Amino acid sequence: MHSTWARRAVWIGFALAVLLQLVVLYAPSTPDGTPSIPGADKVIHVAVFLLPALLGVLAGIRPLPLGVVLVAHAIGSELVQHVLLPERSGDAWDAVADIVGIGLGLALGVAIARRANRMPGRSAS
Repeated sequence: MHSTWARRAVWIGFALAVLLQLVVLYAPSTPDGTPSIPGADKVIHVAVFLLPALLGVLAGIRPLPLGVVLVAHAIGSELVQHVLLPERSGDAWDAVADIVGIGLGLALGVAIARRANRMPGRSAS
C-alpha cells in the first residue's frame, strides 16, 4: 500500500465504513420489510466493526489505539441505543459481536499489512 492512489483509496474506504457503521448503529429503527433472520443482526454487527478495523489498519492507523476507540464506540453505541433511541434497544450480545468484528478486522489488517510489506520489491515501512 505504498502508492498515493492506494493510500487514498483505503482512507476513502475507511471513511465510508465508518459512515456505514454510524448509519447502522444510530438509525432510529430498522427499515420496514427487513427480513428477520435469526442471528442476522449479530452478523451485521460483526461486519460493521470488522470493516473500519481492517481498513483503519490498512490506512496506517496503529491497531491498539484503533481497537481501543472501536471497543469504546461498540459499548457506547449500545448504551446510546438503550437510553436515547426509543425504537432501538441496547444489547450486550451486540457489543460482543462488535468486539468480535473488531478483533477479526484488526487481525486481518495486521496480517495483510505484514504480507504487503514482505512482497518482493517492497521496502519495509
